[in-house]
Amino acid sequence: MNFTNDRHAGERLHGLDALRGFALLLGVIFHATMSFLPGPQIWFVRDADPSVTLGLLFFVTHLFRMTTFFLIAGFFAHMSFHRLGTNAFVRDRLKRIGLPLVVGWPLVFGSILVVIIGSAIAANAGAPPPHAPPPPAFTPSSFPLTHLWFLYVLLIFYAISLLGRRVIRALDRQGRFVAWTDRMLRSMLGPWAAVVLAIPLVVTLMLRAHWLPWFGIPTPDQSLYPNAVALFGYGTAFVFGWLLHRQGSLLAIIEKYWRPNLCLALLATGSCLALTGLRPSLALAPDLLTKLACAVSYALASWSWTLAVVGAALRHLSAYSAMRRYVADASYWIYLVHLPLLMALQSLAAGLPWAWWLKFPMILIVAFALMFASYHGCVRHTFVGAVLNGRRKPRGPAVETTKDCAVTPNL
Repeated sequence: MNFTNDRHAGERLHGLDALRGFALLLGVIFHATMSFLPGPQIWFVRDADPSVTLGLLFFVTHLFRMTTFFLIAGFFAHMSFHRLGTNAFVRDRLKRIGLPLVVGWPLVFGSILVVIIGSAIAANAGAPPPHAPPPPAFTPSSFPLTHLWFLYVLLIFYAISLLGRRVIRALDRQGRFVAWTDRMLRSMLGPWAAVVLAIPLVVTLMLRAHWLPWFGIPTPDQSLYPNAVALFGYGTAFVFGWLLHRQGSLLAIIEKYWRPNLCLALLATGSCLALTGLRPSLALAPDLLTKLACAVSYALASWSWTLAVVGAALRHLSAYSAMRRYVADASYWIYLVHLPLLMALQSLAAGLPWAWWLKFPMILIVAFALMFASYHGCVRHTFVGAVLNGRRKPRGPAVETTKDCAVTPNL
């Protein structure tokens, strides 16, 4: 590690810790919008009052929330690897990422099935649905990972990082390639970093035959073989975060340019919507030139939003806050368990003759209240909290310690 002349060195990175929690909680808001999307029905239930506004919220959050999450995950993965060593790092990742995936997936998937079947029966006045969809095949190419796909992809990125590191060390014993990589990273960080980082995503979007521009990066939640767009798009963010931790002083550059990146993000997002329309659409780009324009706009918006929110978090959230720390700790549990609860609330609210601006916040308030209560009462001070957050949180007021400053956030 090379933390030179860096005001973030030697302290817990509270800004990135808070942003990681924000990205996970934003996923709850993202999924909450899906029953309100206008246009073609893509969710298990459609609300009686669809909203273009919530459709735009869906679009914008999908632009950057997972790219931001994987960048931070790569950053803290490199930190954790050098703090723990290879063997301890592998054990830690299997415990805190692999175990929640293996144990959590059957519980989450079973709960989702119960909600979907119950919703269908209720919609048919107590009778079984006339055309129930066939159950998933549970083959590697057709496996419903649900929203827990991010854990599966994280494990893939960890494995690739460790293998790649070993190969590079074997072939580059003098460290020339690593030094060159560090120089290239320093040279590209600046007002146009988003342009460079967007290139792999643009290429993979252009190579995808049936890419739907309005929906951006296809979510790799239906197969054990992640699609190339998600693998390279989010993989670029993970590797960038991994390399960024090698030179902690570069965080100051990202922080410096957060406002220009925000301006670029707004312009690129506007360009995306001008090309795709304000409403969700399952249409392909009509020609190659339009597809290229959509791909460039989307990738640029994704990365400029990511760099903007990372820089803003470093600028404005770097001080310790007990509340932000608590929310960051709770966010992992909340994201793991939120989808079945959210779907049940969406199903209950869908037919109510209320405006979307009443139902949407009501769903979120009830969901967050229940999930935070379950975290505090059943997780934070138990062995489950020790698995998810690295150690069991003591009861009583939180106390910031020197040890806390060295411990990485849970992902």
